Amino acid sequence: MHLKFNRLTSASAFLALLIALPIFALLFTATTETGQSFEHIRDTVLADYIINTVLLMTLVGIIVTLIGVPLAWLIACCEFTGKHLFNWALVLPLAMPGYLIAYTYTDLLDYAGPLQTFLRNTFGWSSPDDYWFFEIRSLGGAAAMLSLVLFPYVYLMAKANFLNQNASLTLAARTLGYSPLKSFFSVSLPIAKNAIVAAISLVLMETIADFATVYYFAVNTLTTAVYDTWLGYYDLASAAKISMLMIVGVFALIILEHKTNKRGKDSNSAKMSVQPLSYKLTGRQNVFAFLFCSLIFVLGFAVPALTLLSYAIDYYQDVWSMDVIMYAWNSTYIAIAVAVISLLISLVINVSLRENKSLANKSWFNLANMGYAVPGTVLAIAVIIPFSGLDHWLNSTAESFDLEAPGLILSGTVVAIIFTHIVRFAAVANNNIKTNFQQLNKSYDWAAKSLGAKPNRLFRQVHWPLLKRSALVAGLLIFVESMKELPAALLLRPFDFETLPTYVFQFASDEQLEQAALGAILIVIVGLIPLIFINRSIEQKQN
Repeated sequence: MHLKFNRLTSASAFLALLIALPIFALLFTATTETGQSFEHIRDTVLADYIINTVLLMTLVGIIVTLIGVPLAWLIACCEFTGKHLFNWALVLPLAMPGYLIAYTYTDLLDYAGPLQTFLRNTFGWSSPDDYWFFEIRSLGGAAAMLSLVLFPYVYLMAKANFLNQNASLTLAARTLGYSPLKSFFSVSLPIAKNAIVAAISLVLMETIADFATVYYFAVNTLTTAVYDTWLGYYDLASAAKISMLMIVGVFALIILEHKTNKRGKDSNSAKMSVQPLSYKLTGRQNVFAFLFCSLIFVLGFAVPALTLLSYAIDYYQDVWSMDVIMYAWNSTYIAIAVAVISLLISLVINVSLRENKSLANKSWFNLANMGYAVPGTVLAIAVIIPFSGLDHWLNSTAESFDLEAPGLILSGTVVAIIFTHIVRFAAVANNNIKTNFQQLNKSYDWAAKSLGAKPNRLFRQVHWPLLKRSALVAGLLIFVESMKELPAALLLRPFDFETLPTYVFQFASDEQLEQAALGAILIVIVGLIPLIFINRSIEQKQN
């Protein structure tokens, strides 16, 4: 951070353009090159891919709303048995990647799984024709699995809104004879609509980005189309064209979210002025609330976590080896590199924006955030396009000077994975640090500058001490997301290189969940760390 202001602005522009480079390269490839197989895909199966993607998004959107909103209202506005336990327990499914819960429930609910085996032994059934059972490997199954791990987005954002609503509005409804349930539908829910829509938009972006769950369930979506076109047909240009369809859908969701947030800011009169109402649930209502929260927690976290833990313990001696340690280390050092570099980039961009809120600096900030909305599978293709071009140029240049060709030092090494993760997760650090910068009064800057402090000293002695906690949270979130990220590592990993997610994916895809369980548990444990930390911070703020 020892850069003068003009150099800082130039650095901000360079870093933002570097992060956005893969997306521009993808756009260029998709619009200028003719994919050999794209016309065939377009005329045969592309419509099915699009329909399945839209259906999956629709189902997930409906399910997470039906789960997340009632849970949020119960925790925020009601008193019932176990409320304080469920307040943090219902966040835990976020630590469970969608592909892990899909592997677990497939193992439990498949024809050869323990549940169907028990039913056949109990009722004397001998074949699938003797009874009907829900097909887990289906579009509906994929939607259910993704909903169980994504509903906390809706739960958290809706709960925060319910807690901050003006209690006088609900009190007025109660004095008019409205029941708690009618007050919820007539007052609380309409006020929280914007927050819920924003949360659903985020869930839908995560749904579009999912690869492992739909791939494992053999559900053909645009994500699997990109994967199959690239690795099946070896047609990068056609994969780029399909990727652009996904990006259009994602940015449509972003526009919807921004418009919703803008309307919310213009019309929001729900700022809390008194403590929110809290309904004391008794009898059947208390039992229902407890059972509903318990069911979601058990399905979303307890069952898959305990199943994986049981397998990990039973097969520990068969699985534990130096290879597992190496895979864990590969994931760890990649995640650390991504977190540190993303934070440094974010600090440069945000300090530049703090010094001068010009249109250019705002543009660099928004440009650096583009990658977060792009699915990992698409980003992998977006990164490989410029990286492979640079590799070929470097090798050609070296050979022209009679030097030894360096090989694929960008596209064929972990550099590609690290850069892809930075492009995808830099926005997490950007938005977190920007929010905390906005909370710092500009009088701090004016006072320091009046005493002769230069920009680098202002940052070191004033800004950084006040920002380091939020930077730690952002770094922790990026670290965990990088540890869990599968598509980029799966598509870009060098030969004979594995991370924990790719290691788990390989075994689970071969129906060997028991061997994958130890790696899966390690991923879940890492995912729990920031959830506990962030949930404590939220509770402290509420108190």
